[in-house]
Amino acid sequence: MLFDLHRLATSTILYQPQLRRLEDWDNAGTVARSHILNNFIETNQGKTAPELEQEFSQGASLFLVRLTTWLRLTYMTGSCLDKLLRSIGVFLSAVSSNHYLIEFLEVGGVLTLLEILALEKIKEEGKKESIRLLQVIANSGRKYKELICESYGVRSIAEFLAKSKSEETQEEVQVLLDSLVHGNPKYQNQVYKGLIALLPCASPKAQQLSLQTLRTAQSIVRTTHPSIVDNVLKVLSTMHLEVQYEGCGLPGSSSDGRTLSACTAVSIAAIELIKDLVNYDVCPALLKGLVALLIPSFKETSKLQPKILNDTSALQLTAHLPVFLQQAAAAKAIGILAHRNRSLAEEMLHLRVVHSLLAAMGNTDHSNSQRQASLTLKCFVQLFPVVEEHVRKSMGEELYKLFFSNAGDLYMKIDSIQADILAANKVNVTKALYLSDLSHSNVSFYFGHRNQDPVAYNTHFQKEDVEGKE
Repeated sequence: MLFDLHRLATSTILYQPQLRRLEDWDNAGTVARSHILNNFIETNQGKTAPELEQEFSQGASLFLVRLTTWLRLTYMTGSCLDKLLRSIGVFLSAVSSNHYLIEFLEVGGVLTLLEILALEKIKEEGKKESIRLLQVIANSGRKYKELICESYGVRSIAEFLAKSKSEETQEEVQVLLDSLVHGNPKYQNQVYKGLIALLPCASPKAQQLSLQTLRTAQSIVRTTHPSIVDNVLKVLSTMHLEVQYEGCGLPGSSSDGRTLSACTAVSIAAIELIKDLVNYDVCPALLKGLVALLIPSFKETSKLQPKILNDTSALQLTAHLPVFLQQAAAAKAIGILAHRNRSLAEEMLHLRVVHSLLAAMGNTDHSNSQRQASLTLKCFVQLFPVVEEHVRKSMGEELYKLFFSNAGDLYMKIDSIQADILAANKVNVTKALYLSDLSHSNVSFYFGHRNQDPVAYNTHFQKEDVEGKE
C-alpha cells in the first residue's frame, strides 16, 4: 500500500512539468503561443522521437495534437503559421517518428498543407514551410507520395511553383517534385505531365527548374508526351537576359566559357533537355522544329513594323523580339547537336539547315542570331565537304575567308549588301547529298524525298528552284 502511494506520488511529480506545459499552451493567447513555439523549436530541433517523448514525459503526441488543431483553426489567417509548421516539422522529421506522421495525416494534414499553397493571404515564408513538410512526407515512402498525388497535390504544387515570387521557395518546390517523380510508378506520369504544363508559365525561374526536373522525369518515364516538343521550343523565346554559361563546345566560343548573350539560363536548360530528347521518338519532330525556327515567319517579324515606321526608339525592341531569341537559341542548339552527333547533323542537312543558317546570318536585326548561326554553320562546313563547297560558292571567296577565319565575329565585319546576300541565299545541299549518295551512309529517319526515284527527285528540285525565283 505504501509502495503504491509512493509510486503514484512520484508519477505525479514527473507529469507535472508536462501538464504545466500543456496548460500554458491551452491558456495562452497568440503572442504567448508564438513564444512557446520559439522555445520549442530552439530546444527540440533535431531530436529523435524517443528524446521528444522523454521531453514530454511520454506525452509528446498530446502537444502535437494541440499544434495540428491550432493549425486547422488558424491556417487561413496565417497567424504564426511559419513557426507552427516548423514546430510540426520537429515531430515529423524526427528519427523513428512514423507514429507522429500517421497522427498528422489522419487529421487531414496533407490537404491542409496543399490548401496553404493556394491562399493569397499567406506569406511566402509560411508556404515555404508547407513545402518543406510535404518534402518530409514524400520522403517517408511510396504510399505517402501516392497520398499527396491522390490529393491533387501535383496540380497544387505546380501552380504554386509558377506563381511564387521567391527563388528560394521555388527551389524547394523543385526538390519536392523531384521526390514525387522518384519511386512513385503509379503517379510518375502525372508529375511528368505537370512539369510539361509548367513550361509556358510566366516565371523564368519556374521554367528553368521545370526543365531541369523534366530531364530526370523523362529518364524515369521513358516515353515522351506529344506536347513536349512544342512546349520546349517555345521556351527558347524567353526574354529574360542573363550572363550564362556557354557550354556548347563549338569552335569560336570564348576561351573562359562565359559570355553575355540573348540566350538565357532558361534557354540553356531547354537545350540540355533537347540533348536528351533526341534519343527518343520525338527526334524527327524536334529537329524539324529547330530548323524551322531559324527562319521566322513574316507574320511574326512584321508585328513591330508599324511601330518602327512611326517611332525610331522602337528599333531597340527588335533585338529582344521573341522570334529572334528563338532563332539564336535554335542555332545554338543545332550546333551543339551537330557537334555531338554526326548522324543528327546529316539528318538536319536533309531539312535544309545550311540554307536556314545562312539566312539567319543575314538577320541584321539580331546580332546574336548572326553569331550563333555563323558558329554552327562552321561546324557543318568542317563536318561535310559538300557543305563547304556550297557555302563557299554562295558567299564568294572573300566573304568565305572572313567567315572561316573567325566565324564568331563575322557579323561585325559584313556590310548590308553581304547580309542581304546571306538572307536571300538559295543553297540546297539536300539535292547534292542525294546525288552523291551521302544520304545512304548512316540514315536512321525518313525525311522528305530521299526514297523517290532520281527523275522524280530532280523534277522536284527544278520546280522548287522555279518557285524560289518567283
